[in-house]
Amino acid sequence: METIVVGPLGVNCFILADADSKEGVVVDPGEDAGVILAKVKELGLTIKYVINTHGHFDHVGANSAVIEATGAPLLIHEMDAVLLGKASRSAANYGLRVQDSPAPAGFLTDGQKIEFGKYTIEVRHTPGHTQGGCSLYLADQNLVITGDTLFLYSVGRTDLPGGSHATLIASIREKLLTLPDETVVWPGHGPSSTIGAERTGNPYLT
Repeated sequence: METIVVGPLGVNCFILADADSKEGVVVDPGEDAGVILAKVKELGLTIKYVINTHGHFDHVGANSAVIEATGAPLLIHEMDAVLLGKASRSAANYGLRVQDSPAPAGFLTDGQKIEFGKYTIEVRHTPGHTQGGCSLYLADQNLVITGDTLFLYSVGRTDLPGGSHATLIASIREKLLTLPDETVVWPGHGPSSTIGAERTGNPYLT
């Protein structure tokens, strides 16, 4: 996995790659498409999917450019798809500029399995930050990408439209804290953690 911190809000864009097949997945290309695509080229990857953990502008701003360059289909949960076409307007509220995203080619669903190379991603619907927020679990790699649901000793904000603190905490308890303690948590912003560390040390969960 390659992590590229993109855009003024410091979004973690992840490139998941199978070194044998050279198939890859780009998760949350929020900005800086040129940097993302340069890494894809350096690794010699064929991008099989572009996946958004949720629809906020800082996570989708480079969707258009990455999709155009790679031809990969875009996946997002159906409940967040409406946000894709509003990215530029949402960014403008913060004095920022991004491109609207094209419509998705398909929708993420809870329990869905997405394969690339020899790896499998399990989709876990974790609403609360947004209604369609999803986490991406790679069991064989002891790894979960949590978007803006769970951070190092913190949780996602819930004061934006579609947010719900009660729903967010329930999502974390039911879909993330049920994973093994050694599972590495890679959030949408900031450093990594583990499920065990969050279970015992996150003040929002204790």
